[in-house]
Amino acid sequence: MPTRTTARRTPGFRCAECGWTTAKWVGRCGECQAWGTVAEVGGATATRTTAASVATPAQRIADVDVSRAAARPTGVPEFDRVLGGGLVPGAVVLVAGEPGVGKSTLLLDVAARTAREGAEVLYVSGEESAAQVRTRAERIGAMADTLYLAAETDLATVLGHVEARAPGLLVVDSVQTIASADVEGQAGNVSQVREVAGSLIAAAKARGVAVLLVGHVTKDGSIAGPRVLEHLVDVVVQFEGDRHSRLRLVRAVKNRFGPTDEVGCFDLSDVGITGLADPSGLFLSSRDHAVPGTCVTVTLEGRRPLVAEVQALVATSTLPSPRRTSSGLDASRLAMIIAVLDKRAGAPVGSRDIFAATVGGVRITEPAADLAIVCAVASSVVDKPLATDVVAFGEVGLAGEVRRVTGLDRRLAEAARLGFRHALVPPGTLSDCSVPDGIRVVEVADVPRAIHAMGRLAGGQTASAPAVATV
Repeated sequence: MPTRTTARRTPGFRCAECGWTTAKWVGRCGECQAWGTVAEVGGATATRTTAASVATPAQRIADVDVSRAAARPTGVPEFDRVLGGGLVPGAVVLVAGEPGVGKSTLLLDVAARTAREGAEVLYVSGEESAAQVRTRAERIGAMADTLYLAAETDLATVLGHVEARAPGLLVVDSVQTIASADVEGQAGNVSQVREVAGSLIAAAKARGVAVLLVGHVTKDGSIAGPRVLEHLVDVVVQFEGDRHSRLRLVRAVKNRFGPTDEVGCFDLSDVGITGLADPSGLFLSSRDHAVPGTCVTVTLEGRRPLVAEVQALVATSTLPSPRRTSSGLDASRLAMIIAVLDKRAGAPVGSRDIFAATVGGVRITEPAADLAIVCAVASSVVDKPLATDVVAFGEVGLAGEVRRVTGLDRRLAEAARLGFRHALVPPGTLSDCSVPDGIRVVEVADVPRAIHAMGRLAGGQTASAPAVATV
């Protein structure tokens, strides 16, 4: 059927960093706040499209074949956990993370394991040569007969490789290094990233090829390129980890095929990257006796409970303004808890230096760790340790009250599994969950009661009291 279009030229300006548009020139982008990135672009054409003939008629939802959307495991269980069971044919997954965090190492391992299952895998590197990729593959043991490498930065050539090999899995490292000759600008700008991503997504959907795209991040940790990139892909995976720690966390920010509250844990070393089915031991210090200023908590990363240790050191200050230093904890949250201890519990912490940190490089952001911070700071103030078999979790309010947290069943079950025998928890825990065998729950209503209960459990005392006690 014929199509009528009416064109109207509308000059405008676009930000080269984020793609924000405006009708007149400005020196600073109104979206990403970058200076000097707004430039004039060609006029846009507004079209009016009439109806066309239908090539494939719509079908009833009950008649749709769901086998095409079945996930296929990659051979890396922790990665499959985040994806929702594996890679779906035709799905496009964007893997983002800071430089050096281990994205290329993980995807090379995934590519090799998929190739060993009999599928052809094409690994396209726009940042390294094929020899460099092979060197890494030999180092981490990611060699496979049906794993093919190509060092290309031209989009047309990449699509030609896909057409020639017809792989079951395509890995592109990275989407910001591939450019199209039909689009103006250098690789990595808004227009190029949009064109490259759109072409690869179209090829993936047409051929049923699963695609893994590596994406760069900006200084603030957000994914570089236009925001539309995250909307186009099916799954957005964030790769996190401290450069000075071997622990790496992979979490799904967006997932059309599974949940977004799963987290995969990996151990990155010189010989490759391996999944950690039980990473709780990485976050506990090795010691044979109780030490003042430490408390163990159970935090939830997605659906997974992780046991982590909070350490605090309270020392006499020689400065007019005492220092407040934290590592792995939210600094503003720590300052609030110190103020609550000073005001509600009368703890002499206002004029002292306070240092707080987590063990193993884990970062704790959820409020459930508040009670553990309270116990660690209070233990350091009185220089008396908690027993080594005590855990604490609960949110602390400005009035000093201890509030309930989510996932009580999973937290208590994980603590009991690892051998902890006492738990300081918010009031009303029994009404929300059942207490596992072998663990004694002490409900504390506020910070003073929590410190009192902590004192009763100090020095490794063990109580053979009922399963639940209230302070």
